[in-house]
Amino acid sequence: MAGEQKYNLLVKNTLLFAISNFSSKFLSIFIRVYLSYAFASPDVMGVSTMMQQVANLLIPVVSLGVSYAVIRFGLDKSTDKAGVYMGGAASIATGFGVLVLAMPLVRLIPNAADYLLLLYLCVLMSCLRTLGTQFIRSRMLNRLAAIDGVLTTLSLFGFYILYLNVLDLGARGYLLAMFSSDALSAVFVFVAGRCGQYAKPSHFDRALWWEMLRYCIPMIPASISFWVINASDMFFVQAMGGGYAGQSGDYWVGLLSAGYFLPQVITIIGTTFFEAWQLSAVTEEEDRPAFFSRVFRIYASVLFCCVAGVVLLCRPMMRLFRADYYEAWRMVPFLALSSMTTCLNQFLNSVFVVYKRSGFALYTMLSGAILNLILNYFFILAFGPWGVTPASFLSLLLVFVLRARSSRGLIEIGFQPRWLLLNLALVLAEIALLMLLQAWVLPVLGMTAGIIALNFREVWQMAKRLLGMVAGRLRKNKS
Repeated sequence: MAGEQKYNLLVKNTLLFAISNFSSKFLSIFIRVYLSYAFASPDVMGVSTMMQQVANLLIPVVSLGVSYAVIRFGLDKSTDKAGVYMGGAASIATGFGVLVLAMPLVRLIPNAADYLLLLYLCVLMSCLRTLGTQFIRSRMLNRLAAIDGVLTTLSLFGFYILYLNVLDLGARGYLLAMFSSDALSAVFVFVAGRCGQYAKPSHFDRALWWEMLRYCIPMIPASISFWVINASDMFFVQAMGGGYAGQSGDYWVGLLSAGYFLPQVITIIGTTFFEAWQLSAVTEEEDRPAFFSRVFRIYASVLFCCVAGVVLLCRPMMRLFRADYYEAWRMVPFLALSSMTTCLNQFLNSVFVVYKRSGFALYTMLSGAILNLILNYFFILAFGPWGVTPASFLSLLLVFVLRARSSRGLIEIGFQPRWLLLNLALVLAEIALLMLLQAWVLPVLGMTAGIIALNFREVWQMAKRLLGMVAGRLRKNKS
């Protein structure tokens, strides 16, 4: 696609997914605030979040990582769409069968035995929903994906009210709400996306399935490694945080979970962009190095500004939670940096997706996971439960560095390392001011303004494109 048209398409898809994400996932941010009042204590939130993370660990294993293959192979115009869909379904059926056989091992996971049936239902339904949503994206049904995002979040909120407030089911209600919401979404996408016409056993192509598995199976340990970096923090905190400041390990897990409140804004922005970007990254073949470099600079600028804003707002915004969650603000700054680095790692992973080099994703994430396990242990000993947050950031930073180096053999992206390091240094200085000063407001506000000024040009470029796209839509609707 020539000239500016490919950038306009990327902005158009980003805007479309923003309609879904900022109306659905933005609502999910405040769902976490609601949960702080719905649960009896931070301990209950801690147990609930732990079970959700167990499900997140099992999902890539059960699906055999096939969601990556469904969208990558589904975007290939020469590939039979029904064959891709049936290959995805076969992968989930195979993986879930293995999970059933592995039930004795799953029961050994802390707390899992008490919630085993609900865990299995959540895992299966999440896999089926992901198959459907990735498949409709591969067919460029982006509006349907946006609608599904909104409806799924609204139904999740409704099920939370039913199971937590009305029926008072606690952690079981939390898992049951996740299952119910994913089930409704899976059915909606299957019907509205007309997936039934592709669910044809006769179109199952063994050769295509094996090709899909060869591509996505290396993603399984990569996904597990990503889980280790992000979710193992909670298991370390639960195991090592008991007794710290007179609180239980589950209490500190609950605070850590609440600490993701504001960084989730960064994750939403990253997810919104990435859902649009992965379509452009695969389909746009003209002048890829310049395309990737320009988009990376703008994307990183937006993320650094968001991190600076989150650090500025973390203390006052934590007042929205119930009073016993306020100290979770200490978790927020490095969680924000971790969210930003995760988004940048996703961007670089798109390089491996384009060139079908999933092995690179594996070794980079595995390296980060090993470092995270080591740092979690020593940082908790040194700093207490909040030490897991800088450990996660440093581990994800290692992944970014390794991916940046690995991508050089595939595509030349202009990372501008001095500019990246300057931004990072300013954010770290802002965090230090927040943590060390009692009168922190004006110094942190000044540092935030400096970071925004440094990145203003790139952010304004993105804003102008988005505003121009919205204005064009409004003029079109009026006419």
